[in-house]
Amino acid sequence: MSLLGDPVAWVSELTRPETWVLTGSLAFVGALFGALAVGALGPTYFLFLVGLAGMYALLSFGLNAQWGFTGLINFSVAAFFGVGAYGAALMTADASPIAGGFSPLVGLAVGLLVALVLALLIGIPTLRLRADYLAIASLGLAEVVRLVVLNERWLTNGSAGLRGIPSFFVGWPVLSSFPETMPGLQITVVPGSPVVLETPFWEAALNVVVIAAFTLGTYAVLRRVHRSPWGRVLRTIRSDEDLARALGKHTYAFKMQSFVLGSLIMALAGVFYTHLNLYVGPGDLDPITTFYVWVAVILGGSGSNRGALFGGIVVVTIREGTRFLNDLAIPVDPAPLRLLLIGVLILVVMRYRPQGILPPQRELIWPAARRSTEPATPTETGVRARGTSGSTADADGESDGDTATGVIDDEVEDATGGERNG
Repeated sequence: MSLLGDPVAWVSELTRPETWVLTGSLAFVGALFGALAVGALGPTYFLFLVGLAGMYALLSFGLNAQWGFTGLINFSVAAFFGVGAYGAALMTADASPIAGGFSPLVGLAVGLLVALVLALLIGIPTLRLRADYLAIASLGLAEVVRLVVLNERWLTNGSAGLRGIPSFFVGWPVLSSFPETMPGLQITVVPGSPVVLETPFWEAALNVVVIAAFTLGTYAVLRRVHRSPWGRVLRTIRSDEDLARALGKHTYAFKMQSFVLGSLIMALAGVFYTHLNLYVGPGDLDPITTFYVWVAVILGGSGSNRGALFGGIVVVTIREGTRFLNDLAIPVDPAPLRLLLIGVLILVVMRYRPQGILPPQRELIWPAARRSTEPATPTETGVRARGTSGSTADADGESDGDTATGVIDDEVEDATGGERNG
């Protein structure tokens, strides 16, 4: 059922966790717009947070394509993120020690190309072995990349980082001059708290357009491949690689494809971060980034694209929301409290929703298949309605306590991974 075609029926088909997520998301968005209206949250910073949430969603998509789809343990999320960020920055930044001044599209291509080469270099010797070896190799890779970025000043400018990075649309017709040509606006929703929209706001709005295109495009691709025969092979490899190999599948090739796909998505997030923050430094490759992304995937549900998106937004909410505790009269340092909240969140999820908030089962059902499993009317099947005795009679008068509609309802409930509403 389509949200645009029949919103009421769409909502009625949601499982209980999906209803909680939808309700909480709408309440959270309402609170954000309320903060914007009263001036408690600046509109430019709000759009920056939207871009940051999209970036973490991309990182979660990348890890989900590796761990959620295929079971590949990758602890080098920050490395591929940093490779994409530095690849784009070295091509476009004015302070680049090796190049600079190129179009952001060239930086995008270079960042993805370097990530591809790095994924092949780490995947070729390790993906033939057990998952433990990939985890160890990826953990070492993350630290090697960080140390290279920090110490090779001739290549990366060392600890000073790279500045002078242009926006993504520089040199584009119309869009490059869009923020300067847009007039300044002042919107008053609450008297005494005007919302001012000036050039920085329009620049942030263009960043939101970029991350929206990246995120929606990535989600559409992953959603398609997850339901495809290729995606089914990946899920088989995660469940039982020996079984997939016995069925004649070249598991090494499939694992390599999954690993490269996830690494490119992580690098894409790094490219966007370069043009969002306009600065890249060794601190952006901190291992805590990998930890946050793993939390997002576990929270949302391993193998679930919707869960990865939701988990990325939740992580950014906790990470950035705790910064506002400094404005309150609470004698607590936000940094350790941030990690404490994330730790408590993981414990709660593991206790009550070990499969994640939005498990992937519902995503694996094609809409046409879901419609075909809807209970048919008695006139269509020739089966009468269930009587008070719990049995049914068909057109020939024979009784059958296990009706087709009852079986279908059970199958739908099992496949969707949750209890329906209403």
